Amino acid sequence: MGTDNTPGEPGDRPQDLLIGGRWRQAEGGRTTFTLSPITEQPLPPVAAASRADATAAVKAADAAFATWSQSAPAARRALLLRAADLLEERAPRITATMTEENGAVAAWGHFNVRLAAGILREAAAQAYGLVGEVLPSDVPGLLALGVRQPVGVVVGIAPWNAPLILGVRAVAWPLAYGNTVVLKASEESPRTHGAIAEVLRDAGLPDGVVNLVTNAPEDAAEIVEDLVVHPAVRAVNFTGSTRVGRIIAEKAATHFKRTLLELGGKAPLVVLDDADLDAAAAAASFGAFMYQGQICMSTERIVVDRSVADAFTERLVARAGALVTGDPRKPGTQLGPMINRPSFAHLRALIEDAVAGGARIATGGGFDDLVHEPTVITGVTSAMRLYHEESFGPAVGVVVAGDTDDAVRIANDTPYGLSGAVFGKDEARAMSVAKRLRTGIAHVNGATVHDELMMPFGGVGHSGWGRFGARAALAEFTDLRWISVSQQPRHYPI
Repeated sequence: MGTDNTPGEPGDRPQDLLIGGRWRQAEGGRTTFTLSPITEQPLPPVAAASRADATAAVKAADAAFATWSQSAPAARRALLLRAADLLEERAPRITATMTEENGAVAAWGHFNVRLAAGILREAAAQAYGLVGEVLPSDVPGLLALGVRQPVGVVVGIAPWNAPLILGVRAVAWPLAYGNTVVLKASEESPRTHGAIAEVLRDAGLPDGVVNLVTNAPEDAAEIVEDLVVHPAVRAVNFTGSTRVGRIIAEKAATHFKRTLLELGGKAPLVVLDDADLDAAAAAASFGAFMYQGQICMSTERIVVDRSVADAFTERLVARAGALVTGDPRKPGTQLGPMINRPSFAHLRALIEDAVAGGARIATGGGFDDLVHEPTVITGVTSAMRLYHEESFGPAVGVVVAGDTDDAVRIANDTPYGLSGAVFGKDEARAMSVAKRLRTGIAHVNGATVHDELMMPFGGVGHSGWGRFGARAALAEFTDLRWISVSQQPRHYPI
């Protein structure tokens, strides 16, 4: 992913921009860097794109669109399948880069590779998804068609927390349907996102079909704005915070641009009075603490029926207390460091506010640099920040509900609506509760953290709109056109 585009170990070369099929430095040779969450020391330099670089990336994608959009589905499929193979071949290097940049343990890195490769393969299958239909018409001799066509240049803006999965998701579906893309890398995972662009380029995608922009954090706002408002850009997909998503939506709306937004979350896990408490505790521990709770679907609030609250909490505390924290480079580590100091400070503020308000730390609460213990907090109420604000860290609040209706009320007491879960042995009853949750995703007797590449993935409310995944993505990255052919003479009234 450097200028020579040759393989190497993480950290041994700079990350350049990819524009029009060529790896290049940013304008003026300007660079930036990020800090490793493990050592809090600078990682190797990254190209800091200028506004002119961002514009050049869009122009390259626009120039490539005419040819790529007319390419045979079999050709697009073959290239995406080759990219999936390359991603898996380079898994050791890429996962090591993830660990350096994001503090990911090996298991999270390898899971990212597997699912990202799966997305590429599923997208390859969707290359034949530009299907249309013959529409009935009341006009004699008129052949009416509903035709799907690629929209044009798509900007994908991906986050750092699942950088391979979400970075690949941002570009794979648009590419499969014949769009060209500009991937705007996260400032926290530029080299991991660079590996995605490298894989696609090395798989043989034509010049300009995929482009990569990396930037300095202080330039993010103007770079994103230029990408969103450029006349050649037809659609934008963004995964990240609700705050930034709102800005992108406003900018895009001003210029009548289509957006797909997957934003913040405050996922509830509801434990009913008839739940299998061991299964619920296992799902809650996984959902709350996997990758330090830094997943959009992470379990943020556990809403437990009063009759089983103590028994459930005892099981959850035992599981959380047994998790192994530390250096993610060491075998056996299950939780590594949080991504950076601001995120760590935000988590600590939420915990301290809850304790000051009367909540109790049932387990955890300690930390060593950026490595924070998995923390279970009981007695959480709506008067506390932890009840309302996304923590995006390894801490979860337990909220006691009086009955099922109260549990639903508490679960829905948030503007967010991405994922949710319900545990209960009576599946019909649990399903009825799941249907009442105001979320884009709900799982019965399963964790809030769950993703399958062919499923419609997305949220409601402050968690965004639109859906990634297989056929759902067709509506996001194609235009549905009505085209008609008059097959016999028409009579017009004037």
